Amino acid sequence: MKVVLQRVTSGQVEVMDEETGERDPSFDPQHIGIGYVALVGVSDEDGDAEIAWMAHKISHLRVFGDDHDAMNRSILDVHGSVLSISQFTLFADTHKGNRPSFIHAGKPEHAKAIWLRLDDALRAEGITVNEGRFASHMAVSLVNDGPVTICLDSRDMPAH
Repeated sequence: MKVVLQRVTSGQVEVMDEETGERDPSFDPQHIGIGYVALVGVSDEDGDAEIAWMAHKISHLRVFGDDHDAMNRSILDVHGSVLSISQFTLFADTHKGNRPSFIHAGKPEHAKAIWLRLDDALRAEGITVNEGRFASHMAVSLVNDGPVTICLDSRDMPAH
């Protein structure tokens, strides 16, 4: 699993109608204030261990400023929220040619299930999570705070 965390002061996602390119009225735009916009890529190898590790890492990562403007506070400490966006393109393979391959991205049924379970694991940590819509064209807007952008990869989790 790969997650790109962007520390934000605000974020929003709207689902776009595939035919018109306009906002899809069947999807209420999702908003957050302070917290993270999380772009989440899932591989077919991801399961319970990766979900647990990633949820803990996201919840406890200390990248929010304290009273001295040092990065000493977690999203839990600042009562922040997560705007979670499924993003299979994080698994783009660009080694050959100019057209990326997405062969390492998880199959849609598996990827959606893992993504939703990660969001539930973050909620279990006490974080409010809003979501985009899986496999949809979305317009994501955010105000990156810092800017602070952190790339997490479950391949970095310690061996058990």
